[in-house]
Amino acid sequence: MHPNPDKASIHLTIVGDGETLCVTLGGHWRSREVGDIEREIDALDFSSHRRLRIIVGAVVPDLAGAWAVRRLEQRAAERGLSVDYEGERPVTVALVDAALGDAAAVSAPPAASRGSVLSALGHRAFDTARDWRDGLAFLGEATVRFLRGVFDRRAWHPISVARHVYDTGITAIPIVALIAFLISVIIAYMGAQQLRKFGADIFVVDLVTVGVLREMGVLLTAIIVAGRSGSAFAAEIGAMNLNEEVDALRATGVQPIEVLVLPRALGLVIALPLLTVIADAVGILGGGLLCNVLLDMPLVQYVQRVDESIGDYTFWVGIIKAPVFAILIAIVGTFRGMQVRGSSRELGRLTTVAVVQSIFLVILADALFAVLFMEIDI
Repeated sequence: MHPNPDKASIHLTIVGDGETLCVTLGGHWRSREVGDIEREIDALDFSSHRRLRIIVGAVVPDLAGAWAVRRLEQRAAERGLSVDYEGERPVTVALVDAALGDAAAVSAPPAASRGSVLSALGHRAFDTARDWRDGLAFLGEATVRFLRGVFDRRAWHPISVARHVYDTGITAIPIVALIAFLISVIIAYMGAQQLRKFGADIFVVDLVTVGVLREMGVLLTAIIVAGRSGSAFAAEIGAMNLNEEVDALRATGVQPIEVLVLPRALGLVIALPLLTVIADAVGILGGGLLCNVLLDMPLVQYVQRVDESIGDYTFWVGIIKAPVFAILIAIVGTFRGMQVRGSSRELGRLTTVAVVQSIFLVILADALFAVLFMEIDI
């Protein structure tokens, strides 16, 4: 039972009841009546009230009408009135809020509470679990496509593989060689500063050789490739997704994994071990130059000591890691590229995620390899 109206109009029935101003919506809240509705809203007097109660009744506003309802709320809020509804707030008004990104309805941060923290933690855990599930499904599908290619070599697209070997391997040689040289010089310099105090200068050669061949050569090369090629994989495939080129491939009966993922993965599996060999060679050369300059060690003696310090598996330990690192980088980069949807902002975000996750997985895999080789005494 509503109070008797003090003033009636076509779209608004207004009742002033002390501190509360009751406004009953009536008529048709459609786009053709918006001009009349806004004039009635502008004529409202909120000066002697502290609360606005909106009674929707049977009115179902369209989007233009919802805009007018939202304007009524804003005018009341600007004059310090609290706004509530008798009944449900129209769904179309909430839709307008979401579309405009209303600061009060969408962007306001939730109040910190134990429930909200647990809810956010639960959502984050669920999203992470779903991300891992999707990633493993993607890896499984790529593996199945690869095994099918064993019986049909055309599915590997050798021309595309060769192009990616060039893009990820040949063009990366200068930066990989430079980083390997600088890191080996740093390792040799730091080792020389400490070992010469004990008259153990000769062991600088062992430090450089074992460190570069087992760990630093392959690890630094993989990190460089992750930042260079992993991001390129995500960006290229993501841009194709934004341009709907991937959907076009599916529409023509072509499997995107066969033409976009496998050639990149195979190219990187071929290129990364070769880059690792180059990094090892340049790293040992850099250590020899520093030992010659800083320790006055003849290069002949350096080479003899390198040969003595290399064990049966020292070189192969690093080479074995390279294909595994390559697969991790390629799968993460292509998977994140396939996930790009909607906007260029999402492309940038997922490209960054691809680089960070691939570097993390490379370091994690290297740690697991270290434990494995220690257990089997290699």
